[in-house]
Amino acid sequence: MKHFSKTMFVLLAVFLCLFEINGQDKNQKVDTITEPPKRIDLLIKERVMKERSLLEISEEDVRRKLDSTHSFGILKENYIITGNPLNKQINVDNTDVKYQISFRQRLTNSYLPFNTFIFISYTQKSFWNIYKKSSPFRDTNFNPGIGFGRYLISDDNNYMGSVFLQLEHESNGKDSLDSRSWDFISFSGKYYFNDRLFFRAKVWLPLVLLMDDTNTDLLTYKGYGNFSVDYRTHNERWWFNANVTPRHNFITMNTALSAAFRVSKKFNQYLFLEFYNGRGDSLLEYKDYDLKLRVGMCIKPDFFSVF
Repeated sequence: MKHFSKTMFVLLAVFLCLFEINGQDKNQKVDTITEPPKRIDLLIKERVMKERSLLEISEEDVRRKLDSTHSFGILKENYIITGNPLNKQINVDNTDVKYQISFRQRLTNSYLPFNTFIFISYTQKSFWNIYKKSSPFRDTNFNPGIGFGRYLISDDNNYMGSVFLQLEHESNGKDSLDSRSWDFISFSGKYYFNDRLFFRAKVWLPLVLLMDDTNTDLLTYKGYGNFSVDYRTHNERWWFNANVTPRHNFITMNTALSAAFRVSKKFNQYLFLEFYNGRGDSLLEYKDYDLKLRVGMCIKPDFFSVF
């Protein structure tokens, strides 16, 4: 009887152990079924967040990309064109060659206060009486400047344009009664409507105390600012520009219209046609009225240039 009782006790202990082990196996099986979905969800979420972070571009990323573009480049159109007046009898005195050289250099990246950068600019425009004997230069206008620039970036971190604040000087390098000179502060900007159309505007404030005595009324003919619209066709072959400079009112405005045809998509060279109607194109003869049509060659800046 005593051996029977011990045997029953041992069998009961073994049964309880087997029952407990079986219960643990069931729990483990349940865990292996419920845990993997949770881990997969976490992996998917982490993957999505990682890919989203790679796709998102911050304002700083856009500025860094713009800063990485060439610091030296074309500012305005560089051209050489020839033509004659449309309102006068054509002769060697009023038929000329007009050419312009214009470039800029960004001195810093956009890490200055308000995310600005410093740049310098230089534009030289000459009127050359090439058809006269000895081919003299009638007038040459020099326009250096230094200023601050800032990129315009939208809320969704797309580049929209730029604004600039500059101190500029313009003169013709002559003396005595032919001397023309003035210094001014200018504020300008450009805004892209899309990849084929942008708008540009500029206003200037003369430093009257530094203005040459021979051209104190310069702004009467040159105006206090201008605005322009540029349009490039979808195939990038034609580029049209309209530049308007109001004077006293829009009736007496100076107008420059141009059309350029890109010779080849491989090169940045254009056949160039310019129509000018107004005054102030030349500093020496800023009071004279011009109505001229000129044609020639032109090298343009990149359409998406920040300048």
